[in-house]
Amino acid sequence: MTTMHETTRSRTSPNPGPRANTVDGILHRSAARFPERTALKFEGRKSTYRELDDTVSRAATYLLSLGLRRGDRVAAYGTNSDAYVVGFLAAARAGLIHVPINYALRGGELRYLLDQSGARAVLVDPALIDYVDEVRQDITVEHILVLNDGIDSLQAVEDNDDLPNVDVDECDLVQLLYTSGTTSKPKGAMMTHGAFVHEYTSSIIALDMTPDDNPLICMPLYHSAGMHVFMLPYLAVGATITLLATPDIPKILQTIEEDQIGSMFLAPTVWVPLSNHPDLDTRNLSSLRKAQYGASIMPVTVLSRLRHRFPDLGFYNCFGQSEIGPLATVLGPDDHEKRPASCGRAIMFVETRVVDTDGHVVPDGEPGEVLYRSPQLCLGYWNNDDATAEAFRDGWFRSGDLVTRDSQGFITVIDRIKDVINTGGILVAAREVEDALYLHDAVAEVAVIGTPHDKWIEAVTAFVVLRSGVPTPNDQELFRHTKEHLAPFKVPKIIRFVNNLPRNQSGKLLKRELRNIELT
Repeated sequence: MTTMHETTRSRTSPNPGPRANTVDGILHRSAARFPERTALKFEGRKSTYRELDDTVSRAATYLLSLGLRRGDRVAAYGTNSDAYVVGFLAAARAGLIHVPINYALRGGELRYLLDQSGARAVLVDPALIDYVDEVRQDITVEHILVLNDGIDSLQAVEDNDDLPNVDVDECDLVQLLYTSGTTSKPKGAMMTHGAFVHEYTSSIIALDMTPDDNPLICMPLYHSAGMHVFMLPYLAVGATITLLATPDIPKILQTIEEDQIGSMFLAPTVWVPLSNHPDLDTRNLSSLRKAQYGASIMPVTVLSRLRHRFPDLGFYNCFGQSEIGPLATVLGPDDHEKRPASCGRAIMFVETRVVDTDGHVVPDGEPGEVLYRSPQLCLGYWNNDDATAEAFRDGWFRSGDLVTRDSQGFITVIDRIKDVINTGGILVAAREVEDALYLHDAVAEVAVIGTPHDKWIEAVTAFVVLRSGVPTPNDQELFRHTKEHLAPFKVPKIIRFVNNLPRNQSGKLLKRELRNIELT
């Protein structure tokens, strides 16, 4: 363990060195430029940039006073709050490694992340403490610290003028971003300060961020998009951020109207029900100018419905994955008309390549796996050399996404490579079948997978959630519908109606759980 060098310095002046490029430095520089501007609003509380920076320094002091040292892991297990933001930035300032954990995880899944990361401390909401206690005897956690109840709980240290001096470098790890684990156990992407700062710069440019955007953030901050595509980049430009604990649709619509929100990111799993919510007819949303979506694929039919409902709203498609910080490509408002199915072009610090299974670059328009080369990329996976070697080959990172790229560099996602269905020896993209089903008025949500079949190898199988308030179709009607839009081999062999689809808190569909459902 690296020994921390300790001297004293001003409480609000980090000691990053003359060429520092650190995550917490983003906030500190904004506090110097906009000290009295409101940085963050949460449940009636407001913090200026100076106050937020001071609080981060006090919280960093508190964490170090517990005996934590540079490089130790500190997990965060809670819903969105101002204290959650402080916890991440304080860990960064103290030279610690932040480990965000999905607040819906329990039991073995929670134990695995705490154990695999080797977390010494957990920042936790009071309502979730019991779940940590249940697994604590099996793991290395030494400190359980209350996150919620506002910022005051995290800065539980006397306000003094001294702070231990920790030399933090841009090459140091600052966070372990655990992949969603939709197909296997989660892997901890090792993110450095420098990787994130590059990604923040890319996000600001690609998403046209300004201090006047007045953004709303309500998607979970444990997810990389909420924290690293929106929260930190908006703090970097000096915006006033309104934060909600969870993406509650009536509360979102109320907040847009009352706080005159100008910019908002939602996963498709929130945009879809929002577009059908009755409060849309009673709320004034005219202040909203920018709308970003990502974290899962947005069905083209749903996007068309949203653009028709909000014709003056500029939509941005954000695509990437945790390992690249997470933003890799963006489709801006000007390109949505001609390329609504595309996820855009690579952002500033990202280079892409599309290759076949042998690693050869494919011609424009041909499907292949998209590879990345970027200073935004993680260093590898925490304590998982095999997965690191598999992902990083020949100087590129293998994404696992099957895409096409046109002559202008625009990328269109076909599917995750593992979600492509082999039916009768012919490959079918699940997304194409899903888009066809979404054209039916009665379909609210759909997921398509391949299930084992004696004749077809895999049978195209659709799980459908029906909309309320419209005539209910049977499976034969949906079979006929898909035959009108798809080649015969792409038409589902099986359609199963379900009440809901399994998703994690990031909005990602858990197709592995659908594969465990008995089909009769």
